[in-house]
Amino acid sequence: MSKRTDYISWDEYFMGIAMLSAYRSKDPNTRVGACIVNDSNKIMSVGYNGFPIGCNDDEFPWDREGDPYDTKYHYVCHAELNAILNNEGASLKGCKIYVALFPCNECAKAIIQSGIKEVIYISDKYADTAATRASKRMFDAAGVKYTQLEINTKELTIDFRSENI
Repeated sequence: MSKRTDYISWDEYFMGIAMLSAYRSKDPNTRVGACIVNDSNKIMSVGYNGFPIGCNDDEFPWDREGDPYDTKYHYVCHAELNAILNNEGASLKGCKIYVALFPCNECAKAIIQSGIKEVIYISDKYADTAATRASKRMFDAAGVKYTQLEINTKELTIDFRSENI
């Protein structure tokens, strides 16, 4: 008997962890997860977008439009920042971060400051915004590589039934 050949790549695995983490987000519109990995393919941390600890997500706004004070944008911590902050204190220098959506300028600052050296993403749907252009400008200046992931596996199904383990 020979080994399986239909297993997923490391990139697909870590992006899958990031995307699974996004399912913890309670945001009704945008759910993003992030997974930080060191050069030994060890997961250093994960995160998803949501409100800071202690801020009840039933008492803060999820709206996208209106008075900025009453929208989510002043309150939500993005997945990348949460993953950086959730790290238990180990150095993130030289790590990669997997995130489905290209990081905004605020997350780019945190990524650079934490020492992460590569961003692997799927979507760059906000490429024309000032925030994303600023992210790329800072990443280029700081030597942070960013790579759009080409996925061979388009869909994975997670089966939680014990009889299939």
